[in-house]
Amino acid sequence: MLQNYFPILMFVLVGLLVGLGPIVLGRLLAPHRPDPEKLSPYECGFEAFEDARMKFDVRYYLVAILFILFDLEIAFLFPWAVVLKEIGLFGFVAMLVFLAILVVGFVYEWKKGALEWE
Repeated sequence: MLQNYFPILMFVLVGLLVGLGPIVLGRLLAPHRPDPEKLSPYECGFEAFEDARMKFDVRYYLVAILFILFDLEIAFLFPWAVVLKEIGLFGFVAMLVFLAILVVGFVYEWKKGALEWE
């Protein structure tokens, strides 16, 4: 009866080893020299634990949303490239239309100045 659960136990142990092993090795082997620059907040543009009603720059979120939008749309190119021989000319033309719409959107946001950061 217990021999049926041995593969599950091994799967859990290997998963824990793969997941926690690099963390433990990094903690043991890597130098630990924190300074104010490393401990400062990043990517959001403001302190993490300040007043929730403070004013902040919305441009960061605009650039982030535009990046995610175009990043996800470009991700459609990979499966398309894999099956291009199977879908033939129709798939090729459909992707050209998709890319044309993508380029029009990119040029529009470029002309509107959404990618400019003062």
